[in-house]
Amino acid sequence: MLSAVLGLFSQDLAIDLGTSTTRIYQRGQGVVCAEPTLLAIHTDTHGRRRVLAVGDEARPMIGRTPGDIRAVAPVRAGQIEDYEVAEALLLHLMRRIHGRAGLISPRLVMTVPFTATEMERRAARVCCESAGARNVHLVERPLAAALGAELPVHEPSGHMVVDLGGGSTEISILSLSGVVSCVVVPGGGDGMDDSIAAWLRDRHQLFVGRATATRLKHELGSVASRAHRETSRVSGRCLREGIPRTVEVRAEEVHQALAPGLEAISRGIRHSLEHAPPELGTDVLDHGLVLTGGGSRLDGIESALRDSTGLPVICAENAERACVLGAGKVLEELDLLRIVAS
Repeated sequence: MLSAVLGLFSQDLAIDLGTSTTRIYQRGQGVVCAEPTLLAIHTDTHGRRRVLAVGDEARPMIGRTPGDIRAVAPVRAGQIEDYEVAEALLLHLMRRIHGRAGLISPRLVMTVPFTATEMERRAARVCCESAGARNVHLVERPLAAALGAELPVHEPSGHMVVDLGGGSTEISILSLSGVVSCVVVPGGGDGMDDSIAAWLRDRHQLFVGRATATRLKHELGSVASRAHRETSRVSGRCLREGIPRTVEVRAEEVHQALAPGLEAISRGIRHSLEHAPPELGTDVLDHGLVLTGGGSRLDGIESALRDSTGLPVICAENAERACVLGAGKVLEELDLLRIVAS
């Protein structure tokens, strides 16, 4: 009864703690926060850590900090690696939304990977409770993405969701409000950045940071098999001479760097279908696969996956926010909460 009374006054939240971006949905308000999953941490001589900056404020510090300050990403491949830092991030963002004074502990719905172990789920729950949550409900990310993409997952029919996240790509087949199968392809958006950086290192003998590789991906990134004439100037450290150098990079080079990642996703889709019940595979052929996540913005991704898999491919509306919108829907609808959350 006390929890029900507190629920009348608290500002309940749904959180998608992603590898690259943390998004927060506030009940009755919609998505109110989208910040990089990043903190700048100062460590003193006694080993004590203090948060200097969070999210957008911490991003410019990547690769530019002295030895006692580190830009820390607490989530890797969708899993929390540093729970203390993740707790600090959640606490900071929740206080920013609610204000420091008069905070009534909110109820939280949080997304977790389908492959998360029971120990990892329990640790995620404790992390949220330590950050100030009253009750914590976990919903699997494929289900959240499907709900955010407005798919009728409650029906006895197969739907495939390909969530192109920052740390990995989750390829899931869903039916009757559950995940029937899930294939995880490592890499995701971070893997694409690493591939671009490796290409520059191998072909141009130029060492660049991930921030530069990410910028190049956004400017020239494409997986479409067509001629590209765009170029971009990229600066880094020359591996031969050890001094800064600038080179001209063609879009075709970025396309070639991204090709192995695309092939890995295509293999994951085929593998998922090969191990799915035949009836669900037929449903996926009829409905097509739905793309969600930030990677769905990559130029040509729909047509490239359509050509490599032979399946219809649709990019969800609000694809980047599909997971947090689905978690928000679970937060808003109690009946749905009882069905899909734990």
